[in-house]
Amino acid sequence: MKSLVTGATGFLGSAVMRCLLTANHQVRVLVRPDSDRKNLENFPVEITEGDLRDHQSLSRAIKGCDNLFHVAADYRLWVPDPETMHKINVDGTRALILAATEEGIKRIVYTSSVATLGLKQDGTPANEETPSNFSAIAGYYKRSKYLAEQMVKQLTDEHQLPLIIVNPSTPIGPGDIRPTPTGRIVLDTLMGRMPAYVNTGLNIAHVDDIAYGHLLAYQHGKPGERYILGGDNMTLLQILQTIDEINGTQKNRINIPIGLMLPMAWLMEKIASFTHTEPRATLDSIHMAKKLMFFSSDKAHRELGYQYRPSIEALKDAVKWFKENDYCN
Repeated sequence: MKSLVTGATGFLGSAVMRCLLTANHQVRVLVRPDSDRKNLENFPVEITEGDLRDHQSLSRAIKGCDNLFHVAADYRLWVPDPETMHKINVDGTRALILAATEEGIKRIVYTSSVATLGLKQDGTPANEETPSNFSAIAGYYKRSKYLAEQMVKQLTDEHQLPLIIVNPSTPIGPGDIRPTPTGRIVLDTLMGRMPAYVNTGLNIAHVDDIAYGHLLAYQHGKPGERYILGGDNMTLLQILQTIDEINGTQKNRINIPIGLMLPMAWLMEKIASFTHTEPRATLDSIHMAKKLMFFSSDKAHRELGYQYRPSIEALKDAVKWFKENDYCN
């Protein structure tokens, strides 16, 4: 049983890779030539070089595989060139799935995002049926994932593909080498760079639980269905205070109204356009923060047997990993 995993050099993809190896899958990973391969070290995987923008490399990568776990995505909250993100997240996904279809792949698990889902106005957890629409989505990343998921659904229906969609919430834990935007929240809190907060909320889940959810979707998921893989719903203040508790520190933070953050984010984006470094806050991220991004994993629990550990364990493992790998120096 050979499975191709995309995005295995990254945070969630590497966790999926480890999970599949534990489940005795033979694993081939698609890796860009210039990728940091730290998350692949000492794991018995077959490496094939390619890029989601190089469609010929995708056909070579999928050849001889039984299953596909497409986890890779360009996950940034700010990009100088949105077209690059579209080519990876939308066009690359389409090319890869069509290549898998031609190869006669037995099972496909596509990693979407809760970013494609609607949110409830009253702050109660949204689910797979909560309506969403493109015009209400803030940010190039979220828009690209929404378009990609719509395209994946269409391909699944047209070709009767054995494809299951999973919608991870906010993964936290070890192996976040870049780190991701959420990992930066953990790291910035440890480094004392989070003196303020806005009234928003996230769904926090251990990266290894989300990875195991991918395996459960492969084993038990119904083609054409989507499943939220999440954890505990927490306000941003609760997240920051929990990290403080784990770190043995105590901070007093200022609550900043979202309206006051907008000009600050605008300035950071202007500076980033010259420095070509991702700003710590963006206009899109501030607009996203206007709502509580709370979700329910009840469907995945009911139909897949998905379970998740308490969010404090995810945050503990993330703090431990960042410290052990010298990110806090």
